[in-house]
Amino acid sequence: MTTRLDSLQQWIDDVAALTQPERIHWCTGTDEEYRLLIDAMLADGTLHALNPETYPNCYLHRSDPSDVARVEHLTYVCTDDPDDAGPNNNWLAPAEAHARIDALFEGAMRGRTLYVIPYCMGPLASPYSRCGVEITDSPYVVANMKLMTRMGTAALRRIEREGRFVRGLHSTGDLDPDKRLILHFPGESTIKSFGSGYGGNALLGKKCHALRIASNQGRHEGWLAEHMLIVGIESPDGETRYIACALPSACGKTNLAMLIPPASQKGWKVWTLGDDIAWMHLDDDGRLRAINPESGYFGVVPGTNAKTNRNAYDMIRHDTIFTNVALTADNEPWWEDRREGEPAIDWLGRPYDPDQGPAAHPNSRFTVAASNNPGYSTLAEAPEGVPISAIVFGGRRKDLAPLVYEARDWRHGVLVGASVASETTAASTGDVGVVRRDPMAMQPFCGYNFADYWAHWLSFADRSATLPKIFHVNWFRRDEDGRFLWPGFGENLRVLRWILDRCDERAAAIDSPIGRLPAPGSLDTQGLELDDGALDALTSVQPAAWLAEMSEVAKYLAQYGSRLPDALRAELARVTRELDIAATSATPRRQVSAL
Repeated sequence: MTTRLDSLQQWIDDVAALTQPERIHWCTGTDEEYRLLIDAMLADGTLHALNPETYPNCYLHRSDPSDVARVEHLTYVCTDDPDDAGPNNNWLAPAEAHARIDALFEGAMRGRTLYVIPYCMGPLASPYSRCGVEITDSPYVVANMKLMTRMGTAALRRIEREGRFVRGLHSTGDLDPDKRLILHFPGESTIKSFGSGYGGNALLGKKCHALRIASNQGRHEGWLAEHMLIVGIESPDGETRYIACALPSACGKTNLAMLIPPASQKGWKVWTLGDDIAWMHLDDDGRLRAINPESGYFGVVPGTNAKTNRNAYDMIRHDTIFTNVALTADNEPWWEDRREGEPAIDWLGRPYDPDQGPAAHPNSRFTVAASNNPGYSTLAEAPEGVPISAIVFGGRRKDLAPLVYEARDWRHGVLVGASVASETTAASTGDVGVVRRDPMAMQPFCGYNFADYWAHWLSFADRSATLPKIFHVNWFRRDEDGRFLWPGFGENLRVLRWILDRCDERAAAIDSPIGRLPAPGSLDTQGLELDDGALDALTSVQPAAWLAEMSEVAKYLAQYGSRLPDALRAELARVTRELDIAATSATPRRQVSAL
């Protein structure tokens, strides 16, 4: 198989000459091809078949122990001017970056198969979708891309019609951490990744293309590529509205995307359109519409069980690739807080010994087609996308941030998003539990200078009068004894209902310097057994503490210098000024009965 697109064929030929593979395979994306790949990986030990009775068509992959998470310190954005990459990215000059990584690619595929993976991010028929081609020597990557993207011949035909595509070159090399590099060239729509087989570093359609490259494309083409889930909230009367939510990895995003309404929320339904990435465009009426560029999930396994996320727990019981989980004695996958079975073999393949660490790696993963999800919405394939009623930012904060608050307007909402802070998790290398700034949950994924990114967000206010309202949530508030103040999980639907009621002018709110908080009685807490004082703590603001927070935000934003939008500076000054007044005033908060 070859291609009618000369630029694609020439690139394939050039890469083959550099990497010197034994053979070239053009991926068709068929189920038969997937089966052959699985069988070959079972034969050579790349995959391990799981219990066929309880986990049919499920497999375990074990990574090299040095290759188990994204490596942000080895991930670069390569632009001519370092200011275009910004202080939020590691930077290399393009010529130096190409030379460094091409030296590693030279001869790297000798004795291996070079796989050509044409793929489409988003529904194949959508004008909002964008295509790419990944070259890899990893059959594990091919199998995961089959689950995660619209991959194969149909995508190739669209690429040939359009004549444009993102180029992604990947090789596992010898998995030497000292040779590991993940490079992005926004000006060339090119990605090069060497020395890692881990998903975020190797599945180039995901974070590399769908966020780092696409965010830059969106800036030039007038749309947004965001680290956001997309959910549909259906009321008992059958009306469905859609919310896009930005939460840092492993901070409850998958649980929220697949939320199951509790018994207390009778008649409500939640539909999953995406758990990780949203591409949002303005339609002809100025309405913000979203598509999920992915067609599968690459989720964190630990913590998933029938109580925390029933849909996720059920969907990964068949046709799933697990990475770095443990095994039970009867060959089922096991992970911490699974709440069923006991580990016998740890993620490194050793007999399980609790003194040697957790049974499953904290960042162990599942890869599964989105259609496996019992809450899957077929509108995930709608070419026109879905209209977004609200945008929600959030993070993991033990104190300070209320359960939910509403930005006053779009400009204030951009500041709210730019101010997001969250505790670090096992999804990235480095210390766990450290609070860091993670604007819009995009800190590791924005492909250009954050100052320009915020300016792009601010520009939407001049392009539409019907933009979604913006909110912030925090499910993770704790009391002085370390206990969670809010039950979370399915009960978070109560917060989403308040958000939608605010959008429809059906709920009252209280003005505060940081935004609008739920007014007494406006947030449904009927039937919840909250501790005394919990609701007040969850829906109040401590001005002095927030003044300290705004000071930290100001220090963070200052690193962007003169490129920081004046509108963002002014909004920060306004919020700080109102907090200062509130800290020295006994004036009661003012209730807002309507928008």
